[in-house]
Amino acid sequence: MKTAAIAIVLACATGLFGAGLLGADLARFDVATLKQSPPPQGDLISITLGAIKGDRLYLTNVTLNDCVKFAYDLVSDDQISGPDWIRSKALLYDIVAVVPPNTPHEQVAQMTQTLLADRLMLVVRREQRDMKYLALVPGKDGPKMPPADASQQRNNSAGGGHVTGNRASMGLLAMLISRMERQIVVDRTGLSGEYQIKLFWAPGSAGADVAPAEDSTAPSIFAAVQEQLGLRLESRKGPLDVVVIDHADKVPAEN
Repeated sequence: MKTAAIAIVLACATGLFGAGLLGADLARFDVATLKQSPPPQGDLISITLGAIKGDRLYLTNVTLNDCVKFAYDLVSDDQISGPDWIRSKALLYDIVAVVPPNTPHEQVAQMTQTLLADRLMLVVRREQRDMKYLALVPGKDGPKMPPADASQQRNNSAGGGHVTGNRASMGLLAMLISRMERQIVVDRTGLSGEYQIKLFWAPGSAGADVAPAEDSTAPSIFAAVQEQLGLRLESRKGPLDVVVIDHADKVPAEN
């Protein structure tokens, strides 16, 4: 499948969802569909990697790898082991599910795990493997981020070289930097709750395979995190969760 451009909507509307064990409490969506995506119209593909709008959860034009990453709170493809086809752009899925008001993030993730098990017969197991990663930790003088106003509707967004949000958790921030910089970033701040985030940096400055523009006046991601948020990124190596896919069907069961 050839595409000239890809538009990506990240999981910014709600924050990063944690995940428990597969089907832990058998949490289920009351109403949900999981279908193969229709063929794209033209060269532009709109990809939604997990966002809640109103009372609906959307994952659109996503691979099974994307679904597992969302459901199991993973930030990198390296944390998922399975057959090659789970990352194929020729086999994409759409998920739409009704989410009751005030559903905890962890429960939404568990519901997504159960949906994948029910419709794609997904069977997984967890392992820990030593991997290199960047740890997001508090800075010397403490965080500079204002606390979020919980009465506001979440409005978090990200793109090349920026993350902005009015209600962003540290897990969400770590995940978004991971995806923007193609590096594993793990939240080690110990900060709970949500914050107001304004972060701008030179894309590719974490050492990814896309170098920042030579004429960029924006700071590196390391400097930006420290100066703008009062946090730091530290290079580390240690055990991280890896989800191993033992079985999955390519064609979803009937909805």
